[in-house]
Amino acid sequence: MAQVKWNKKAEKIFLERVLYSYHEFGTTTAQKWHTERKRIEHQLEGFPESYPPEFLTRNRKLLYRSCHIMTRFKIVYHYSKTSDIVRIVDIWDTIQHPENLKKRIK
Repeated sequence: MAQVKWNKKAEKIFLERVLYSYHEFGTTTAQKWHTERKRIEHQLEGFPESYPPEFLTRNRKLLYRSCHIMTRFKIVYHYSKTSDIVRIVDIWDTIQHPENLKKRIK
């Protein structure tokens, strides 16, 4: 069973989205962010390679994968088979320009 770890940037973006959702849409939407996160983390723990490779990062050394959260956002991660760790590196708002999103992954 893989271990899921969030980097600081991804965690910060997640919390910002939850707070924004709470203030703009209320408790139910903010709670849905947490529910979706738990569902995705559970999926990644058992099946870390179940989501498709992220097309925008196809020329990178690491194989990045992504999954949708809250319809318009993507969680971007990579999986290390040797350490059995899923590292969540970013959350993308899919309405942003793809070139800007690609630059955020280092």
